[in-house]
Amino acid sequence: MHALSPRPVSRRPAAALLALTLLCGLCGAGRLAAQSPAELGPGAPRWGGPAVPPVSPPVATPPGALVPAAAFAATPAPPPRHKHPAPLGAGAAFAPSGELWMVGLDAQSRLAVQTSADEGRSWSLPRRLDLGGDTLSADGENRPKIAFGPGGQVVVSYTEPLSRPYSGRIRMLRSSDGGRSFSAPLTVHADRQLITHRFESIAFDARGRLHTVWIDKRDLEAAGKASGYRGAAVYRNVSEDGGASFGPDIKLADHSCECCRIALAPTPEGGMAAMWRHVFAPNQRDHAFARLDGPAAPEPVRASLDRWALDACPHHGPGLAPAAGGGYHAVWFGERDGVAAVRYGRLDAEGRPQGEVRALPDPYAEHADVVSAAEQVAIVWRSFDGQRTALRAWLSGDGGRRFTLRELATSPGETDHPRLLSRGGRLYALWRTTSGVQLEILVP
Repeated sequence: MHALSPRPVSRRPAAALLALTLLCGLCGAGRLAAQSPAELGPGAPRWGGPAVPPVSPPVATPPGALVPAAAFAATPAPPPRHKHPAPLGAGAAFAPSGELWMVGLDAQSRLAVQTSADEGRSWSLPRRLDLGGDTLSADGENRPKIAFGPGGQVVVSYTEPLSRPYSGRIRMLRSSDGGRSFSAPLTVHADRQLITHRFESIAFDARGRLHTVWIDKRDLEAAGKASGYRGAAVYRNVSEDGGASFGPDIKLADHSCECCRIALAPTPEGGMAAMWRHVFAPNQRDHAFARLDGPAAPEPVRASLDRWALDACPHHGPGLAPAAGGGYHAVWFGERDGVAAVRYGRLDAEGRPQGEVRALPDPYAEHADVVSAAEQVAIVWRSFDGQRTALRAWLSGDGGRRFTLRELATSPGETDHPRLLSRGGRLYALWRTTSGVQLEILVP
């Protein structure tokens, strides 16, 4: 991964913001993830610690109101001892019971889960999870995640940064009793080299198999830096028992981008498909698609055709959701013909681009995601105008043919990327900010 070219990446007003995003992905976020708390110096956030029992009763808030940020702590937070608050990156999922779970760092920078039984109107106080001394990454592209499987299976995943720059290992806590208790953390992948294993995505498929997909640099290590190997690689494995054991590490593709999230979506057959930013020869940072069933193809399907030539990682992954008539809805960020934008397009069942590609109606859109339920499609993103960050949605009731723009919320402070959820045909957006947590019902 190389330094950014001084050439502007876009002529739009957000060009400076894009450059900052790129530099953050290259330097700041990577540096933070690569260092332990001791290396970061006095006053840096510390993670990990003993588990504490659940705390009840829930904290009541009016419908649609923010959950106070102070509520995301098992005990009142002490006065801040450093300038940097805990990162806001969080994961969320609905349990089979309909209860909403969120996992992220609490006010003391310790990993905790928090639940809501009434669609975000009230929340339990958090329950800290015992990481056994692990540190973890909790930024927007590489946040903690939670997923529910059959028979009371629950898993929480995160990346633990290691001592070498950009290195890490993917760790997982598992529960077989619906989340009442969790195991000690375990490493998901068989490879134990001190290299990049980061930016994991997890999902249970319709058959109850747990899929984990991540960015991995073992092939770059084997080839050597002088080899000209592009980017990193995408690896995956499957657990048939809810994370108690894992199958072999399987390479999905060479030459992925180094630090963008991977999107997962179900296939019509009950399996899973993945979309990720890929480095196509010689240096085009477009997107690739692959199904996670069967042997990997010699080359992944090219899912976007921006042809963005860039020797750096944008730290800006795609979104993917199934389409009612077959194929997929996709959103991604890229530069096309000199214009950088978040775009929406359709993919066929094999991941090939299909039909018109449209830019979102916001020149400052970033970190968009997409969710669907039958003909209902919701695209949600955040947008910073230099003063405040807005949460916006593009909603369609006809499978993506027509969209309506909707303003959801604003925040003057730091924010996480929006998290999209679906349950029983309803679509939701969860947004965590320095002010609290907001759950928006996009499609009732």
